[in-house]
Amino acid sequence: MIPDYQSIMLPLLRHISDSKEHKMRDVTERLAEQLGVTEEERKELLPSGAAPVFYNRTAWAKTYLKKAGLIDSPKQGIVIISKRGLEVLKGNPASIDVKFLKQFSEFVEFQATKGENETVEADKTEDISTETPEEALETAYQKIRKSLAQDLLNKVITLSPAFFERLVVELLVKMGYGGSIKDAGKAMGKSGDEGIDGTIKEDKLGLDIIYIQAKRWKPGNVVGRPELQKFVGALAGQGAKKGIFITTSNFTKEAIEYTPRNETKIVLIDGNQLAQLMIDYNLGCTSQQAYEVKKLDNDYFGEE
Repeated sequence: MIPDYQSIMLPLLRHISDSKEHKMRDVTERLAEQLGVTEEERKELLPSGAAPVFYNRTAWAKTYLKKAGLIDSPKQGIVIISKRGLEVLKGNPASIDVKFLKQFSEFVEFQATKGENETVEADKTEDISTETPEEALETAYQKIRKSLAQDLLNKVITLSPAFFERLVVELLVKMGYGGSIKDAGKAMGKSGDEGIDGTIKEDKLGLDIIYIQAKRWKPGNVVGRPELQKFVGALAGQGAKKGIFITTSNFTKEAIEYTPRNETKIVLIDGNQLAQLMIDYNLGCTSQQAYEVKKLDNDYFGEE
């Protein structure tokens, strides 16, 4: 289990207690070994994929210790324990966390920059939080996204079959298929009711055709292997090799594991994936607020 960033603070400070300069990259590797972080855990990424979780947490532990004056960073990527840090270790603390660091005025001032409207309750929450500020931001984002995905799916289920077909076409066009909504839309509904709801160009040049099956089913009414076999049979009747099966519901395990014996390739998109794609491609939803997370540009401050 990857330790939270507050649990890393004391081991980090002890690791550099020799008063020598240490490369933060090396410190992170040694801490991973010391704290029993496995190779797989070291590769685990934040939800955004921006950075490995353990390295992110170690970086925040370093930041908080630095803001409290327990360590110094004489140059980029280098850390060294401060006089205050040595004094803290002499006291043999059982742990170092946000609450412990609040005894230092520099750290209190650092936290005070959060805003005058922040409450004392929020500060108490941070004291016991196991998430770094970046992780907390991503967790909140994922919660908002999950809620939006459910709202989108609930709305899609109430649509008429014709509207749902148009939605599927527009989504695929936004994803780069079909050339244009006008051209792609003409193909929908032309194949009859033989297990195929429509077709769409694979690319803007129309070098190949992808056949579509769209099931606007309520949750619980899952798509099984028989429906996929019927779709594959319909593709064979058209001499087609590629298909997309989209449902607002889910697929059974047998359906997911089903692989046609011929060269036919089928992509399965369930309700959750459909909603996530709608969010990714801004279909049926709109941006309410945007936040940019920035970091120091060390290249700008570099000297020849």
